[in-house]
Amino acid sequence: MGKDECKTMLDALNKVTACYRHLVIALGSTSDSQNLREELKKTRKKAQELAVANRTKLTSLLKDKSISKEDRAEYERLWVLFSSSMELLEVDMKRSLEIGQDFPIKVPTRHFIQTGMTGSTTTVAARAMSVQNMKYEADSNIDTVDLRELQSEITQVSQMMEEMEMKVQVAPWAVEAKQEAGAELKSNMSVGNSSVGVISICEEEPKEEEGGGSRDSSIASVCAVFVFVVIVASAGILGYLVVNMS
Repeated sequence: MGKDECKTMLDALNKVTACYRHLVIALGSTSDSQNLREELKKTRKKAQELAVANRTKLTSLLKDKSISKEDRAEYERLWVLFSSSMELLEVDMKRSLEIGQDFPIKVPTRHFIQTGMTGSTTTVAARAMSVQNMKYEADSNIDTVDLRELQSEITQVSQMMEEMEMKVQVAPWAVEAKQEAGAELKSNMSVGNSSVGVISICEEEPKEEEGGGSRDSSIASVCAVFVFVVIVASAGILGYLVVNMS
């Protein structure tokens, strides 16, 4: 039960962290806006809440001397995955701070960059927050207050990661992976019982109906043969006319 709960909590953190990275990419581009800044703020706070829950749960389990050797190995593996997710979150938070300072919303100091990204990021943020519709506060101090809060939160995340290393001694190089690299990309399993729900940054393409591919290929072949016959016939007629006229 403990392992399943840890996996679900870690899965939720990974999804929100991935969502946050997706939002950070839009900063400073033509998709940047007041709403995006608020989405970033809410998403990173959600990620930090999940991070605290993961740390508390895994720390208590790894400090338990009564767990079996197999369970400890699994918890250590989850701990390494958790640490990696936290490192990515910290990197993206720092990137968000730097870009936010360079591209203020209320008093623009430079033009947004034409990165090719268009449209709203509301859907991604709503999935991370497990809501259907995002609510925005229209904070007029988003360029000052939020950036100060972000700076403080970056420090808190860094301190939490240092405390994690002090409380639990897990050597990442000693933890063995249970899957091959990229195995999760081949899996069709959904998020399951994650409280965050499914966050699909890239929507799957609709599958073709069974037999549709072969039917399209047959039609294309018939069309190609017909065109070839028409070209040959036209060439023959033109040749005949040229010979007779000469």
